[in-house]
Amino acid sequence: MLDVRRLRLLRELALRGTIAAVAEALSFTPSAVSQQLATLEREAGVPLLERSGRGVRLTPAGENLVRHAEAVLERLERAAAELAEARHGPAGPLRIGAFPTATRSIVPAALTRLAVRHPALEPMVSETDPAGAAHALRAGDLDVALIHDYDLVPAPLEPGLAATPLCQEEMYLASSAPAQATEKAEEAEEADGLAVLALWRDAPWIMPGPDTLCRAVTEQMCRAAGFVPRVRHQVDEFATVLAFVAAGQGVAVVPQLGAVDPPPGVCLTSLPVRRRTRIAFRSGAGPHPAVAALALALRESVPERLDTPG
Repeated sequence: MLDVRRLRLLRELALRGTIAAVAEALSFTPSAVSQQLATLEREAGVPLLERSGRGVRLTPAGENLVRHAEAVLERLERAAAELAEARHGPAGPLRIGAFPTATRSIVPAALTRLAVRHPALEPMVSETDPAGAAHALRAGDLDVALIHDYDLVPAPLEPGLAATPLCQEEMYLASSAPAQATEKAEEAEEADGLAVLALWRDAPWIMPGPDTLCRAVTEQMCRAAGFVPRVRHQVDEFATVLAFVAAGQGVAVVPQLGAVDPPPGVCLTSLPVRRRTRIAFRSGAGPHPAVAALALALRESVPERLDTPG
């Protein structure tokens, strides 16, 4: 009989590429991961891994077993959801990951609704960048995560995950307002699409830190406009970003949820890009009563100014 925990390790190796990465993500030692995978090979009766330079790669049999593992893990999630519904409905811990603007603008109202409807549920929120949400979900560190992508840079779901749409929001170029911003705004009216960004190619830029999705998307938008931005400040929190813009420290791209009540002196120019937010969970976990209850509360808590699925 194949061990489900070892199948999960094999799936993670297929996704992450190295035993060291699997060990780090799942809080194991590399030797423990290697031992578990060796045991899985003995259970399977065929080689699942082969040496490739200093690392390993999956054999055709290993790749085929990963496909079966995905189906098995999804069925187990569905079974857990049905058992939870039969047992007690929404109750117990629910680990939620959300990016900062959603944590501030959507999640508190959703938690209030959950507390009224399902007092036995224990939601626990962690601020999580969407770039790391998939690993946290598959590892079991999160049960639900709010993730986002952009119509300019779509991000397909990784294996083992499912998602449902929540909302979408506009994106803005934030600049300081005096004479230069007024002049640029007049030029922007004549510019099409992302060409408005090129009007600020020589300005210093304020961006989120490296390895964040927001940083990657802003850089991609600038490249699409024909230039590489000169980054002066790295700031993750959008209220602080806008404060820096108001202080004349540069320009930035901010989402609608991050552009609420901008400080005096900040000019917001709409960009032809939308940020789409989804509710993500492990494949098969959508019917789980706690996950379904949170998804409903989140949909009801989206600010009216944002677009939501019809």
